[in-house]
Amino acid sequence: MISRRQSIQTIAAGIGAIVGSSILPGVSNAAGASSGGPKRVIFFLQNQGFDPATCIPATMTSSGSLAKAKLPEPIKALEPFKERLHIINGLHGRHTSPSHSAFFGALGGYRGSDGVPPSAATIDYELSHVLPKTLLPHLCIGMDSMENMTAKPTVANLSASGAGQPIFMHSNPNHLYEMLYGGISKGDIRQQHEARSKLFDRIEQLASAKGAALPSATKQRYGQFVQGFQDINGLRERLSGVSDHLQKFAPEVDDRYTNPEFETDWHDVLLDLGVSALKSGITSVLTVGSGRGEIFGAWKGLGVEQQGHNLGHMKQPDNPIWVKIRQYNSRMLVKLMEELESVPEGSGTMMDNTLIVYTSNNADSQHTNGKTWPVMLLGNCNGAFKTGCFTQLDGTRPINALYTSILQASGVNCDRFNMGEKLAKKFDSGNGPLREVLV
Repeated sequence: MISRRQSIQTIAAGIGAIVGSSILPGVSNAAGASSGGPKRVIFFLQNQGFDPATCIPATMTSSGSLAKAKLPEPIKALEPFKERLHIINGLHGRHTSPSHSAFFGALGGYRGSDGVPPSAATIDYELSHVLPKTLLPHLCIGMDSMENMTAKPTVANLSASGAGQPIFMHSNPNHLYEMLYGGISKGDIRQQHEARSKLFDRIEQLASAKGAALPSATKQRYGQFVQGFQDINGLRERLSGVSDHLQKFAPEVDDRYTNPEFETDWHDVLLDLGVSALKSGITSVLTVGSGRGEIFGAWKGLGVEQQGHNLGHMKQPDNPIWVKIRQYNSRMLVKLMEELESVPEGSGTMMDNTLIVYTSNNADSQHTNGKTWPVMLLGNCNGAFKTGCFTQLDGTRPINALYTSILQASGVNCDRFNMGEKLAKKFDSGNGPLREVLV
C-alpha cells in the first residue's frame, strides 16, 4: 500500500524530472526549428519484444521499396501510410542485456535491468532539449492493467534525464488531465487543481525552510525533492498563463476517465492527452510505454484475457492474441498521424515535421540477447528521413546508431550516442548515423 507521504514524493520526483530546467515561459514557436528535421518526436514502446516477422512483409527478404508489398496482419492498419513508413531490421542491443526488459537501456543504449538505475540521459530527454522549447519539454505516458495503473499512477522504467535521474510516466489520466488542464476546467477538476496547487505551494515553502540543517549528502537529495515541487508549481503557473490557448485543445472528459470498463479505456484517453499536448505545442517529445517498460500489461478491452508475463512466453507471429495487441498499437499510430496531419504548420502540417519511432523496450522477444532490435519509423520530416522502404541491416550496428541519426537530423553534430570508444569497438562496426535512415 502506498502511503500519503510516498504518493507526494512520487508526484514531486516524477513531475520534477519531466519538467526539467529549460521550460520557457510560452508555447513553442515550431517555425524556429531548422527545416528538414523533426520539430517533435514520439517514441512508442510495446513491451514483451517486437518479433520482426510481425512487421516485415513476407515477400521481402532484403532491403527494398514497400510500394508493392503487403504489410503483415499485425500492422495492416499502416497499409495506407506505407509511403511514410520505414521498417528497419538488423539493429542490435546486445550491450543493453535486455532479458525481460532493457528498462532505461532501451532508450539509453546502455546496460539496463530490473532495479538498475539509469547510467545516462535517454534519447527522448536529450531530444527534448534540442527541439523547439516548450512549456513541458517531455511528456511520458504509461499503459498497463487497471490494477497497476491505479495502485502506481506513476512509474519510471524507460526515460531518464541523467545518471540516477529517472523520469516518471503518467498512468492515471485523471491526474494527468488535472495537471495539464485543471486550471481551465470547471467543477470538481478545477477544485482539485486549486486544492492541490495550494498544497504543493505550502509543501514547497515548508520543505525549503526545513532542509538547511541537513548533512551535505542528504541535503543534495533533499534539494532534488524541493526542486520537484518548485517545478510543479512553476509549470502550473505557466500553463495558466496560456489558458486561452489551451482551451482549444483540452480533450472532453467522459466516463472513460472516471468509470472505465476496461484498461484500454484509460489507454485511449492517455493517448488523447498525449495528442492534445503535442497539438497545443506544450510538449515536443512524447514517450508512450505500453506495458510501462516491464513484463506486465493487460488488454482485456481487446478480448485478450491473458496478461502480464505469460504474454511474453507466446510466439508472436500468427498468434491471434499478439495480432490484436499489435493491431491496437497500429491504430494508435494511425491516430497520432491523422491528428497531427489535421493541424497546419508552416507550408504543411504538424505530421510533416514529426518523427514517430515504434519499437519495443525488449528487442525482438521477452527472453532475448538483443541480437536483433526491429524498429519502425513513421514520417520523413520534410525529407530528412527515408520512407516507403524496408531496410535489412547486418546486425553489427547498435540502436545507439539510430539515436545518433535522430540527433543528427535534429541539428546535433555527434558521432555516437551514449557509447564510448571502448564499448564501440566491441558493439559497433561503424561510426556516426545510419546512412540507410537519413536522406
